[in-house]
Amino acid sequence: MGSTLFGFTEQEVADFGLTFLVGGFMLFMLFIIGELAWKSKAGKIGTFVLFFVLAFGMLGFVAKAVIKKFWGI
Repeated sequence: MGSTLFGFTEQEVADFGLTFLVGGFMLFMLFIIGELAWKSKAGKIGTFVLFFVLAFGMLGFVAKAVIKKFWGI
């Protein structure tokens, strides 16, 4: 019998945290990028560059989740 936390296994807690908590943190980071662009008066092109460059790393996390879903890993 594996260890449980509030009736959930360690794997279930890790999957929930990786999916929803990290996803929520990524949305918060997008809010921070938008606030940074607004306060610096970056303009349309500057805002696009900020979102593209700073949020580019999040694309890998999302791609991994999509690939896992389609391949059933």
